[in-house]
Amino acid sequence: MYFADGAVNMYQMRQWYRPLAELAKTWPVVVLSRSATGADKLLDEDAPPVAFVPTVRDLERFIATQDIRIVLYVNQNTRNFQMFRYGRRWHVFINHGESDKMYMTTNQYKAYDYSFIAGQAARDRLTRTLWDYDIDRRTIEIGRPQADHYSGALPYTPDDRTVVLYAPTWEGDRPSAHYGSIATHGETLVTALLATGSHRVLYRPHPRSGVIDDAYGAAHRRIVAAIEAANAADPRAQHVYDHGPELGWQLAAADVAVVDISAMVYDRLAVGKPLMITRPSDDRASVDTNGYLSDCEWLTAEGAADIVAEVERVRADEAATARLRMWVQHYFGDTTQGVATAKFHGAIQQLMDKWELWRAHEMGAVRPDEDDDDEEGDEDE
Repeated sequence: MYFADGAVNMYQMRQWYRPLAELAKTWPVVVLSRSATGADKLLDEDAPPVAFVPTVRDLERFIATQDIRIVLYVNQNTRNFQMFRYGRRWHVFINHGESDKMYMTTNQYKAYDYSFIAGQAARDRLTRTLWDYDIDRRTIEIGRPQADHYSGALPYTPDDRTVVLYAPTWEGDRPSAHYGSIATHGETLVTALLATGSHRVLYRPHPRSGVIDDAYGAAHRRIVAAIEAANAADPRAQHVYDHGPELGWQLAAADVAVVDISAMVYDRLAVGKPLMITRPSDDRASVDTNGYLSDCEWLTAEGAADIVAEVERVRADEAATARLRMWVQHYFGDTTQGVATAKFHGAIQQLMDKWELWRAHEMGAVRPDEDDDDEEGDEDE
């Protein structure tokens, strides 16, 4: 696994820790970390073994001692290009989530030998967008193996309460990204759920909530205070304000999720359980109309006051359940426990077999010198 980012983007790696740990039972796994802050975080957390290779020379020296046949990439960091120079190994983009964002159809896909994608929705997006790209040959569907390894322990004792996850995003830094719902939907829906005595709220806001808009941050703080007050009044309620690094248990535990337009939509969709998407109150917010958002269960700001009834509706509505099941299949394929992990391992095996085949073809051939000083000047970028 190649990771050139620092600590700020560790969320891209964390979701792969457990799938990689499972993979390591069959094939050794190492993380090539190019950043000091990233390496420190990886070493502090539950990551696979880490090799700190900040310079190209460090990278070369490490690669020279290892039998590396597949290199996985979770993002499009520009320093990925320094790794692409090394042939006789497959360079594979595995991403850090599934969504309908523009990032998911970047022309940078063409830089990799292969890309592991979640399912048919990804194939359709790439087919619509990329010119002269052989989808059948260069992509392999693996579903979402992260969903087989959700991390974290429940911070409450389960009971008969209906658990509702509210996971809003931040306010955004431009009108087209005004997806955050804390100020428009959040206070209203959380207040209503806290008052029933039959619901448990899991509140997981984006960590940047309120960094630009003070009013948005104030609304967030009022929600946190309301949760604390509700727990003080009735300790059995066990409402949760979650701001920890682990993501997984929240998605699996919630009976219903209410999320903003963000990666959380697709993280929850992979679970295959009821969810609602908050419709942005700002008409300037960009909303994709080709995929799941064209057919999802929307929650408007006006409808937030009716959240209790809406929660029950999406749980009981057979038509909504059928639509959800169809979209889960479209994005992730079979989400039965263990299936995506098997696909992931199968994809790795397929590339290992191809590596052996190509190696056999070139036995005796003169290997070109891959040592090149041209990139040394870029090491401090």
